[in-house]
Amino acid sequence: MATSASPTRPDDHNDDRPASTSPALSNNADIRYLGALLGDVIRAYGGEALFNATETIRRASVERHRGGDADAAELELGRLNLDETLDFVRGFMLFSMLANLAEDRQGISAEPGADIASALARLADHGVGRDAAVALLDGALVAPVLTAHPTEVRRKSMIDHRNRIAELMAMRDAGRTETPDGDGIDDAIGRQIALLWQTRVLRRERLYVTDEVETALSYLRDVFIPALPALYQRWDRALGHRVPPFLKPGSWIGGDRDGNPFVTAASLDTALGRAGETVLGAYLDGLHALGAELSISDEHMAIDPAVAALAAASGDDAPSRADEPYRRAVSGIYARLAATFRHLTGKTPPRPGPLKGEPYADPAAFRADLVAIARGLASGGDGTLASAGALGRLIRSVEVFGFHLATLDLRQNSAVHERTVAELLAVAGVEADYAALDEDARVALLRRELANARPLVSRYANYSEETRGELAIFDAAARAHARLGPDCIVRSIVSMAKSVSDLLEVNLLLKEAGLYRPGDTPHAAVQAVPLFETIGDLEAAPAIMTAWFALPEVAATVRGRGHQEVMIGYSDSNKDGGYLTSTWSLSQASTALKPVFEAAGVTMQLFHGRGGAVGRGGGSSFAAILAQPPGTVQGRIRITEQGEVIAGKYGTRDAAMINLEAMASATLLASLEPESLSAPDSQRFAQAMDAMSATAFGAYRGLVYDTPGFRTFFRQMTPIGEIAGLKIGSRPASRKKSDAIEDLRAIPWVFSWAQARVMLPGWYGVGHAIAAGDKGLLSEMADSWPFFAASLANMEMVLAKSDMAIAARYAELVEDDALKPIFATIRDGWNQAHDGLLAITGQSRLLERHPALDASIRLRLPYIEPLNLLQIELMKRHRAGEDDPRIAEGILLSINAIATGLRNSG
Repeated sequence: MATSASPTRPDDHNDDRPASTSPALSNNADIRYLGALLGDVIRAYGGEALFNATETIRRASVERHRGGDADAAELELGRLNLDETLDFVRGFMLFSMLANLAEDRQGISAEPGADIASALARLADHGVGRDAAVALLDGALVAPVLTAHPTEVRRKSMIDHRNRIAELMAMRDAGRTETPDGDGIDDAIGRQIALLWQTRVLRRERLYVTDEVETALSYLRDVFIPALPALYQRWDRALGHRVPPFLKPGSWIGGDRDGNPFVTAASLDTALGRAGETVLGAYLDGLHALGAELSISDEHMAIDPAVAALAAASGDDAPSRADEPYRRAVSGIYARLAATFRHLTGKTPPRPGPLKGEPYADPAAFRADLVAIARGLASGGDGTLASAGALGRLIRSVEVFGFHLATLDLRQNSAVHERTVAELLAVAGVEADYAALDEDARVALLRRELANARPLVSRYANYSEETRGELAIFDAAARAHARLGPDCIVRSIVSMAKSVSDLLEVNLLLKEAGLYRPGDTPHAAVQAVPLFETIGDLEAAPAIMTAWFALPEVAATVRGRGHQEVMIGYSDSNKDGGYLTSTWSLSQASTALKPVFEAAGVTMQLFHGRGGAVGRGGGSSFAAILAQPPGTVQGRIRITEQGEVIAGKYGTRDAAMINLEAMASATLLASLEPESLSAPDSQRFAQAMDAMSATAFGAYRGLVYDTPGFRTFFRQMTPIGEIAGLKIGSRPASRKKSDAIEDLRAIPWVFSWAQARVMLPGWYGVGHAIAAGDKGLLSEMADSWPFFAASLANMEMVLAKSDMAIAARYAELVEDDALKPIFATIRDGWNQAHDGLLAITGQSRLLERHPALDASIRLRLPYIEPLNLLQIELMKRHRAGEDDPRIAEGILLSINAIATGLRNSG
């Protein structure tokens, strides 16, 4: 980690394999450079003794990976006192953070060919022309949806310094030796690393919903707003056509109240209000820059009448701009937008401006004025001034972001909706015991109420706190529609949806807020979206949707919108049934829903609730979209982006553009590329997967749910209890006050296994399934079926990041000797999965076919394992009752550092 001992020498991390398997030389050079600067910082601010101890442990850990003394690193770790331990953990965490930055800069995680131009060429090879792509995009929607799921363990201050280093490294790449402020580039990078070293890593206070809102807004403001218009310019050129705004961001933050009592109508108002402020402020900045740019004089260019009218109406009578109608027109638009800012936010805009204007009624009216300027510019020449530049990007921004920035989803558990509706019906005297009704009776009752314009809610009635809170949420949504437009909230997602009545209950609550209107042609301004999460729910999804579409009023509202969304959950289905069964059940549910939608004449839009870890649907979005069943994408897909994935994929503009384009190109390919499998092969492979899934499900359920004492084993082996102290999210770790696996949220479940280097949710049961299958058939499936190949690739990455030797040390934390054999079962399952995967992929070792990823993981392992060993020792002391606050801080720092090194672990 210093100039004198670079941590990324090939002989340190690549064993005896040839140099050709190493990562790109530029990536190695970046890591050496940043590691050397970090070493200098540790020596300067931590002292020579800390630097030497850190370097000694690093070398010992590297030697262990090369087959050397397995105990040397642990011996050196034992010599650290508590203060040195904290500093050591910070140093290793920062190295992993800088290594991640170097990889992201070099596109190590980017998929080859994951861009629109490559996708178009690939489609052309199959006889699919650009016209087909253009036609698809006319009705497409691709939406990354930012969520507040708490696996981002780093403070925003740490991420900000990291992003500044990335910006400085880009300047260095360009050959610059100074920053725009005159600082030396190398000095500026070193200063940012020094600031990282001296920045507190851990949060002192619990994270609030408003904190999560502000963090998301920083990504939307600093990355999405500049990145998306630039991408659209690129796509327009590639397609030879101005494509519609098909890729738009979404968010759950401030609207997702499933299991989070801190999300209220007030937090919803805050989230929407701050989003409006943010995007309108960006537009005002864009207009200010545009006014400076459009210095066109009517002495040199004929002025379009529409532009002249805007200039005349602007109220800008400054003599210096008398011959500059475009600047005066922009002044008037600016005044109207500033008035819109005041009207929608109740605040004074950051740069108010001297002119007065009427607020815009909606984003379309604002866009219309911008388009009038663009047409005026185009009419006076070859269109160069209108087609791109600041004006073109601003028009694109308005099309993508409106006045709301990102569409915010509402989400609540079906049980809460049921209780709320039951209380409303009882208080109104309609039905005394709604909960006692069977499904048919509930549906009949709800349909009668939905057809009746009479409200259920009375201002004079007394309702429970829960019911008042739910009603307030929908009222806040209605106010937002009136203020920001209907695109600000489009969906209300029903967690644990198990019936048609679960969806009708949402419509009833929407009706009370005026967002569902009955009549001959009912209208739903917000769509009820079922979330099918467990294995059983996924199996029931086609029957539920068939019954849903059979209701005439539902058919009418769906026709009005043009599509129906269904969300499928990766996290809970994995916790319920294990990795292979979850993955296959999601694919089967998608496939089974397709004919249901076709029969109803409805466009299907699937919303994939993926997490960062493979056990929660993580892995390459590009590969995941390509692996979707044929005919289930059709240009429309939404995908959650959660926790640490947001910083990794969207931390910088360059990273965001790579990942957003990968989503767009994969959607094109998944929608238009001909199916690669024949019908007989599809049937054979599906039958094999059915058998594998059943075997894997039995093994997983047998371990996790049927093994006596497993929940105790899990809680004692992993740092699940300590993770609760991280203050990394506003939402409780469990849905109920219970230690049952069923009640634990999927996120801490996966995160805990990752910390202990087991990664169990990403592989357990697969080895059993492979052992029971036909190896020849499975090899054929791995070679020719994108679904199976992607599933194995994700599992292979997880196996490479796991370590049963380290995991065995965590298993020693289990107090009851009678429970310790559980670990032997887990280890046997890992060996089965490892050996089975190699057998059917024809590799001699994990990641043999993926050298860049292999080198990336191997680079990190010597930095992660000492952290695991320290974490185990600190957990022993903490659980034994030692109350030195440095012990608890060390545990939390180690959790942070291990997560940073493992990357997609939450």
